[in-house]
Amino acid sequence: MTLTFYRLGKIQMMDAALYILAQFAGAIGGIMIATRLLGDKVAHPNVQYAATYPGHTGSLLAAAGEFVISFLLMLTVLYVSNHTTLSPFTGLFAGFLVATYIAFEAPFSGMSMDPARTFASALPSGTWKGFWIYIVVQPLGMLAAAELFLKSTIRDSVRCCKMYHNPQRYCIFCGANGDFHA
Repeated sequence: MTLTFYRLGKIQMMDAALYILAQFAGAIGGIMIATRLLGDKVAHPNVQYAATYPGHTGSLLAAAGEFVISFLLMLTVLYVSNHTTLSPFTGLFAGFLVATYIAFEAPFSGMSMDPARTFASALPSGTWKGFWIYIVVQPLGMLAAAELFLKSTIRDSVRCCKMYHNPQRYCIFCGANGDFHA
């Protein structure tokens, strides 16, 4: 999502780079904490540090699945977060999609949608099978959704990269205080 909002001009390059770095650091930190707290259970062959890799149907179907779920999630976030009435519910829409993906798509690709999460799990597990899918295909799916969104709406209609503006808080991205004047 970070690269998509950078592409849409809603995050500056330095902010995007630092945010991506923080995502990777946080994901690695999360794996380290889980390993410290749970010990060998995280490394168990059935868990493999929650590694993400293509299912038994293969890399091609995993790549297609990751593209579709990333595309649909980003498109949903863009449409809902930029809708005046629905924007407060963007997290619910996104959460519903993620829960649906876990239930139905996970057996095909592991359902990552997050290159940082996939990298952090692959690092200690050594499970790099299909890694390219999670680094290349996911961002392409989200960027494709952004292009479709831009073609189907007014170019300046992307209000901000925040899912919802709290009227009581200043937005560091667009300068708004709950309103959508970016």
